[in-house]
Amino acid sequence: MSNQSAPLEVKVPSVLAAEEVVQQAEEFFALPELSRLHDASRLRAVRSEIEATGTYRHTRAELETGARIAWRNHARCVGRTNWRALQLLDFRDRTTPDGIAEACWEHLRHSTNNGRLKAVISVFPQQRPDGAAVRVLNPQLLRYAGYRRRDGSVLGDPLHCELTEHVVRAGWEGAGTAFDLLPLVLHVPGHGPAFYEVPQDAVLEVPISHPEYPWFGDLGLKWMANPAVSNMALVIGGVTYTAAPFSGWYLSSEIGARNFSDTSRYDMLPTVARKMGLDISHDRTLWKDRALVELTYAVQHSYRSAGVHILDHHTAAQQFIHHIEREEAAGRSVPAQWSWINPPLSGSTTPTFHREYDAPDLGARPNFVAQESPAH
Repeated sequence: MSNQSAPLEVKVPSVLAAEEVVQQAEEFFALPELSRLHDASRLRAVRSEIEATGTYRHTRAELETGARIAWRNHARCVGRTNWRALQLLDFRDRTTPDGIAEACWEHLRHSTNNGRLKAVISVFPQQRPDGAAVRVLNPQLLRYAGYRRRDGSVLGDPLHCELTEHVVRAGWEGAGTAFDLLPLVLHVPGHGPAFYEVPQDAVLEVPISHPEYPWFGDLGLKWMANPAVSNMALVIGGVTYTAAPFSGWYLSSEIGARNFSDTSRYDMLPTVARKMGLDISHDRTLWKDRALVELTYAVQHSYRSAGVHILDHHTAAQQFIHHIEREEAAGRSVPAQWSWINPPLSGSTTPTFHREYDAPDLGARPNFVAQESPAH
């Protein structure tokens, strides 16, 4: 059941002129993957539809193919070797907050798959020619709340303090722990913002322990199994899907070396180092490095013990090099943003560190593009 929340200034992408929609549609249908799906009559029909309405509707096959190519083109993703396996859940007929929320739960259940995670994208209605658009205002479908305290500290995830304060003002009450799942916050044209509690059966979380340090479990750390990114727009052939949640699987370094370790996130390195008996009085002791490795190792161990699919950064890097080789053999370049492709720890021990990449093409399409966060 939805709860109406306070007004938000929701940012949506600019609407393309009809001429630009035609141009991007022509580029899309000229791709080899699309030329195998249709003959010239399909593009003529698309041009006529754009002339009449300012946009056009993809077939399911076009949408699925476009989403896969968008993943292949996305320069910040090290996991693109699996782009052909991306599964589409087509929810373009969902136009109400209730219907969209239920589809998001279906996405989580299907992609989590009891820990055997699948690469899945759910696509909701495209942005209309008048600019109206569906938005999922959470950066991921599953994220933890961040509660600002009077002394300036934060309980939970500091990354999400603003979103937490918004839903609290709207009437949401969390349990007040460091790992309270935020409600799903939606903006749907004609309905306004609404938020929804995440059903328990749509969430799989992993408690973090360490095979050599029994005290690790007493830290109370846990993380969700499914990284369902929900704030990126999917752009295919002149059509923008402003709500297209995308799930793959985590790298252990994403959780251990960033989410748990960044000083702007859970900032657990000092606690772990002290429990390990390390000297944290000076950086030259390398206490941060040692704690970082053990924290990431704990994440890797815990997910594998729980039967939840996760990759280590070494395996991911090797897979990405294989992806490059395969793409080059197919005559395609592989744009990559070096700082995103390489892991946040032990980077020089991976094969992705010691090479240069094709510069990211910001105009490459289809693709996933960032959207402005709503102002609270």
